[in-house]
Amino acid sequence: MGIVIGVVGPHDLVDDVAATCEEQPGVTALRLDYDHESQAPAIVEAHSSTVEGWLFTGIVPYMLASDAEALTRPAAFVDYSGATLLTALVRLQHEGQDITRLSIDTISAADVHATFEEAGLPTEQVRTLPYRPEMTSKKAVSFHRRGGDHAVITCLSSVHEALRDDMHVLRLAPSVHSVRVALRQLLLTAEGQAQEDAQIALGLIEVDSEEGLLREAAALGGTLAAFRGGTHLLVTTRGPLADATGGFSCLPMLSRLTMTSQVVRVGFGLGRSAAEAESLARRALARARRIGDVAAVLSLRADTDIVLESVGATPAGEQNLSVIARRVGLSVPTLEKLLEAREAAGGEPLTTREIAERLAVQQRTARRMLHRLELAGLAERTGNLTSGTSGRPLTLYRLTL
Repeated sequence: MGIVIGVVGPHDLVDDVAATCEEQPGVTALRLDYDHESQAPAIVEAHSSTVEGWLFTGIVPYMLASDAEALTRPAAFVDYSGATLLTALVRLQHEGQDITRLSIDTISAADVHATFEEAGLPTEQVRTLPYRPEMTSKKAVSFHRRGGDHAVITCLSSVHEALRDDMHVLRLAPSVHSVRVALRQLLLTAEGQAQEDAQIALGLIEVDSEEGLLREAAALGGTLAAFRGGTHLLVTTRGPLADATGGFSCLPMLSRLTMTSQVVRVGFGLGRSAAEAESLARRALARARRIGDVAAVLSLRADTDIVLESVGATPAGEQNLSVIARRVGLSVPTLEKLLEAREAAGGEPLTTREIAERLAVQQRTARRMLHRLELAGLAERTGNLTSGTSGRPLTLYRLTL
């Protein structure tokens, strides 16, 4: 069974990237080009129902679509650091340019410096403008025009168009290798999500009245059956449950069922088998009973429990840390440290390694924390960070708590 990938980028890059994607058996690429990167979110929203994953020709359109909350499918972007940047330096040198005196946009300073160091080049006169959510093509053009006569490397077609008549500007284009790496990551993510969405989700429900239960089960794409001791069993899968709970953050059916029942306790379990899901659902229901007459809990493997609120979460800046701590199973001091880490990074995405270092914990502990926050809708994956060296890319998380 094939997969349809939406390739989003400027006119002159989309065809080449799409053609590389279609070298992979079973992949069909939908070519979606734009005149300006700001059009990326609208393109994604218009075609979200026709694709199973998104591949962006660079980080800027990817982040614009992500910041606009338009990405409802797995997504990845082609990375321009490492070999792609090194190829550009070689080309500039062949054109007679001083490659030790440059301005470079979009790519992080760490990636630029790593590439220069690998090539044995100095970086004292290399200026960088890493991508930030507030970065615009106008700001990038102004950045490049400062600093006198020098060559420019840009990742943005709009910047290239604005500068090419009065500066020596080279626009980075994704290499075939970089496209294949990004596509492989995207296919693995899409496959993983498909498997996760098919996970069995069992819910054990205790209510005074059965009124409305069948309707709620249908809304979750599941079936309802009687269980032992007057408890009801709801059978569904992870995908519909994630959609109905806003990414495992709230359970609106709680408030609806309390209109006819004084006691509404729900325990959901997610497992790889029916037996595992049932065991986790029992644990979740037991915790819901300890919370009170109206409560819902989702239990996952690795001893992770998430308390589902009856209504959607309040805006991030207004949430009470003690409520969040109860939902995700982390302490208030830990959440305060995470907030400090987010502020110290200026709201930029952080890697698991950076979180571990800032909280003085092991990386596997940091991964568990971020996983819990992600399930509760308080952290989101924004891509992968590569340093131009070999090894597994580091996953980037944006904290939204």
